[in-house]
Amino acid sequence: MSIIETDQPRTAATYQGPVREHLQGLRAAIAATEQHVTRLEEWGRELAARLGSGQRLLVAGNGGSAAEAQHLTAELVGRYQHDRPAYSALALSAESSSVTAIGNDYGFDQVFARQVHAHGRPGDVVLLISTSGRSPNLLRAAEAARQVGAAVWSLTGPGPNPLADLADEAICIDAPSPHVQECHLVAIHAVCCVFDEQIRKAEESA
Repeated sequence: MSIIETDQPRTAATYQGPVREHLQGLRAAIAATEQHVTRLEEWGRELAARLGSGQRLLVAGNGGSAAEAQHLTAELVGRYQHDRPAYSALALSAESSSVTAIGNDYGFDQVFARQVHAHGRPGDVVLLISTSGRSPNLLRAAEAARQVGAAVWSLTGPGPNPLADLADEAICIDAPSPHVQECHLVAIHAVCCVFDEQIRKAEESA
């Protein structure tokens, strides 16, 4: 008896291997991401306007989403594709001493909220990234952002979810968790494309 029993065993005709199956799932997830093209363009334009006026972007996430947060802030502080001025963007998960001190003293639910209270200002954008949309520390960060007068954006997996409900604007990718993270990176690069285009236009018209 096999370890895994199914009514219809996989055959060469129905099973193409884990890599092909993964890529097939990703194609479906990309199609789901395309439904958010308009909002991604709006985010790129809005970020360019706000950061170009001196506001900043605060980004937070857990695990793989923390890596996505750092990826985005690196593109803005450094560059995406072409040289341009540096813009203020902070990945809150990268502040390891603050994260561990706050977690130790106030609890893990507060590791991002405390930093939002410290760094967030009216007109800033707080972007919270989560595949589930249910992480308590991100929900507390959204509440903190509202308290300091920052705009709250969320990039999540399937909605509805609590984080999307707390956000001013949300993009919810309707896909399984591994593909959600992959599409979050696609979304981040799409925003960066629009951001750079807006900055270039502003420089040309100055």
